[in-house]
Amino acid sequence: MTSCGVGRMWVRAAAMGMAMVIAIPLMLSCGGTSSGGGVAKTPVIAEAQPPTITATAAQNGAQVITLASNIPSATIYYTMDGSAPTSTSTVYAAPFLITTSVTVKAIAAASGFNTSQPASQSFTINIASGTLVWSDEFTNSGAANAQPNPATWTYDTGNNGWGNQELEDYCAWGSSEAPCNPAAPNAYVGTDSALHIVAEQPAAGVYTSARMKTQGLFSFQYGRVEARIELPEQQGFWPAFWMLGNSVATVNWPACGEMDIAERVDAATTPDWNKGSVHGTGFTGDNIGTNYNFPAGETAAGWHTYGMIWKPGSVAYYIDDPTAPYATFTKASIASFSGAVWPFDAGPSFLILNLAVGGQWPGSPSATTTFPAQVVVDYVRIYAN
Repeated sequence: MTSCGVGRMWVRAAAMGMAMVIAIPLMLSCGGTSSGGGVAKTPVIAEAQPPTITATAAQNGAQVITLASNIPSATIYYTMDGSAPTSTSTVYAAPFLITTSVTVKAIAAASGFNTSQPASQSFTINIASGTLVWSDEFTNSGAANAQPNPATWTYDTGNNGWGNQELEDYCAWGSSEAPCNPAAPNAYVGTDSALHIVAEQPAAGVYTSARMKTQGLFSFQYGRVEARIELPEQQGFWPAFWMLGNSVATVNWPACGEMDIAERVDAATTPDWNKGSVHGTGFTGDNIGTNYNFPAGETAAGWHTYGMIWKPGSVAYYIDDPTAPYATFTKASIASFSGAVWPFDAGPSFLILNLAVGGQWPGSPSATTTFPAQVVVDYVRIYAN
């Protein structure tokens, strides 16, 4: 029981870099506040703690930055140019790669709490252009097929058609949910130290495959990314190596931005081809993309390196030779599209590798389509600009 009169509430405050404990006088009511003369108590709203900023070494001096709050439901907003973050700043969605000197500042906001004070940490990084800063080499020194690194890769699963009327069920590693078969995974790192994404037909009209992604686990903004890949070429197949903005969880597609690095459908043609494209608000479908025609005698079924050079205001694609992009897209590329918004400078994106079966673009498999079929990936690498 507390007697009438003046009490104290002990509050921890921060000032001049030091923690202090101060006593705030409070009038304590002796009954009703309307006629008893007491003073109503004002609820004290706690302030969220500043997010933690953690750096983990990538390759050759690059760092992967992780932001975290002690409040599970908190939204973390951050900047990398030293400016004060606000509720309109980039929303943190996944650890992100840094390859240049930056100052990361972050705040945490959560229902029931006042927004935190900013956390801040500066990183001094000097990496030469063209330096390898991150990779997955899909190394497997064991005697059996292995799970793709679960610290890097997760999966989209299910058979909802993915907005394209696709026919496959996407299966995660180890899934036993029918028609998935954990004894025959649709994605694995083989004893050949390559990633295999396999489309199967376990029954008539039933297809399984895999769609791997780094969403929530790893992301980056700007740099040169490439993967060395063999693609399947048969009626009804739709393999792709691509990226989506981390903001897909908050602004959805296409506002998050999509960058398609390797994408083609169906059987080989003469000349054979790959399509590099970008998508965002006001420019989806076929209205902004470029076909690359392979040299005579080459097809996408052979080993090729599919790459993208991502810079502020620019996305360029190449095959096999990063000094010779076959397509470059800038803000000027979308200027003629009504309502178009360039999304590729808004924040990091994550990687996706998949093999779709059927859909609006390729159509369904035919009687000549053979299963299993697979995308084989030697490596995925990121280089500093």
